[in-house]
Amino acid sequence: MEDIKILSELFTKHFGIAPAEVRPIAQAGGDRRYFRLVAPDGSFSAIGTSGDDISDCCAFLALQSVLKSHGIPVPEIYVKSRNYMHYLQQDLGDVSLFSILGNDHDCSDVVKRTLSNLVRMQLIPEEDFERAVQYGPFGRRLVMWDLNYFKYEFLKPSGVQFDEFCLEDDFELMADDLVGVDWSQWGFMMRDCQSRNVMIYDGTPYFIDFQGGRLGPSVYDAVSFLWQAKAPFSEEFRMEMFRYYAEEYAAQRGCDPEALMKNLPMFRLFRALQVLGAYGFRGLVQRRSHFLESISPALRNLASAIDSEMTERYPELASVCRELAADRRFDSPSKDSGLTVTVFSFSYKRGYPDDFSGNGGGFMFDCRGMHNPGRYDQFKPLTGMDAPVIEFLKGRGEADRFVKKAVDMVTPSVECYFRRGFNSLQIGFGCTGGRHRSVYCAERAAAQIKMRFPEANVVVVHREQGIRKEL
Repeated sequence: MEDIKILSELFTKHFGIAPAEVRPIAQAGGDRRYFRLVAPDGSFSAIGTSGDDISDCCAFLALQSVLKSHGIPVPEIYVKSRNYMHYLQQDLGDVSLFSILGNDHDCSDVVKRTLSNLVRMQLIPEEDFERAVQYGPFGRRLVMWDLNYFKYEFLKPSGVQFDEFCLEDDFELMADDLVGVDWSQWGFMMRDCQSRNVMIYDGTPYFIDFQGGRLGPSVYDAVSFLWQAKAPFSEEFRMEMFRYYAEEYAAQRGCDPEALMKNLPMFRLFRALQVLGAYGFRGLVQRRSHFLESISPALRNLASAIDSEMTERYPELASVCRELAADRRFDSPSKDSGLTVTVFSFSYKRGYPDDFSGNGGGFMFDCRGMHNPGRYDQFKPLTGMDAPVIEFLKGRGEADRFVKKAVDMVTPSVECYFRRGFNSLQIGFGCTGGRHRSVYCAERAAAQIKMRFPEANVVVVHREQGIRKEL
């Protein structure tokens, strides 16, 4: 692999010895590739980065130099390739701040130290960043990109209905509000400040992944950090820590902390929308399990970000957010809740049901080979849950035989999933319209599975009918 070859050569050039081992490190949100290169005697190691974008690489290297010169804890850069696309940096270990977050009391100190360092970073003089920052300042165009990212990558795929003209009006107004924040609250914006991008090394929190940094409203970073979707903070703790941040920032900047507190709700809402856009693309499109699992807590953040003032100022956006926040499709069963078997009915015209668990697989059964009640006028307005349709399908017998064979086929997998401690299995029954045959079969199959496995959580989703119920 070319990346490993280049990074190994850099390691040999800098340390005077070839690495004995090069291990890939799991990717995060971006497409950069990371490797841990270990010396033959195991006494030291380095992290090798293979970039996917020259601007990002140049930004990271230049910003690292500026931040380190101001005493901000960031990884040391050992050596870089001539084209800047590959470089070795200090190995800060595997302990991220996210991985050690526990109850509010236990993590209070490290969170405060991280926020204090964040303030120091944000208040570095703007002129020191002039040559290092690769991207333009936070502005109206950037806001609209992020809001439309949310609209096209998450909102539209979710199926929520909305008035696009009214929503665009709300987006335009929000962009004006965000960019109009007083300049006393602007500074260096890390852009992706979250606990996964803070490594704990020798007890000190170090910032990583700051290549997207630019001039912008400082509150944005504090909101990104404290309201990170999967961070296990209570709402009270988040507000307490934000108050700590606002007072620390105001004391060093010479502004009013209440001005930062006033802008908190607006940036909470904006960050929640931006995050959902990213989760939609990385999770729903690219099928990365971490992002799929993060959608449900991100929606809870969205729900808490909508208050009466936001509802009045951005009415269509608030309506959309409330509907999204009430959507239970993205709720994944917890590891302790046992196995959940979700049985779908669906129309093949609209494709297979989405799998939000991130597992993929499962079973899909095609009901179109049996006689269709939908061909008869008296059945057209009904569904497979209505007595006349049930009587029609039971009378012919083929649907019940089909369901029994399907459940017999699924049963060994359910037993296996229980043995191995898995928590999600998806089963689908599809027909032409997702109204009669598939609905009937899904109902019967779910009932039989629940009867065979009473300890299972069985959920029935009739996608085209907008019905979800637990047995």
